[in-house]
Amino acid sequence: MTGLSHLDESGAAHVVDVAGKPVTAREAVAAGRITMSREAAAAIRAGSVKKGDVLATARIAGIMAAKQTAGLIPLCHPLPLTRVAVELAPDETGVTVTATAATEGKTGVEMEALTAASVALLTLYDMAKALDKAMIIGDIRLLSKKGGKSGDWSA
Repeated sequence: MTGLSHLDESGAAHVVDVAGKPVTAREAVAAGRITMSREAAAAIRAGSVKKGDVLATARIAGIMAAKQTAGLIPLCHPLPLTRVAVELAPDETGVTVTATAATEGKTGVEMEALTAASVALLTLYDMAKALDKAMIIGDIRLLSKKGGKSGDWSA
């Protein structure tokens, strides 16, 4: 009907059948940013936020989220992740999050990388909201993917 793999001939949503696809190494990298007041950013960098270690908590939250993607995003396949890395780069006006997910499987890990980045950013907001309720989360996007039928791609 539309050429979208999550829709059947009648337009109904369904999980894509990957049974005939080969197992290949796959990796995806996603990133996003939270912008905040200089004071909030300084507190995060100094480790002086009252809720605790904001960066470590956001890193763990992102990793945990990647592992739960199939339960959060309808129609995603549960994947045996071989690696999840969440890097946080704080600066004077916020934090940039970069998440990498990898697997050896029949479908890609783009959603896992995007979920990890998104939840890490939400955790940063939650941990620092007492310092700045006007923080802005944005620029969440896929930076690259490797493997699979469609091959490698980068932004």
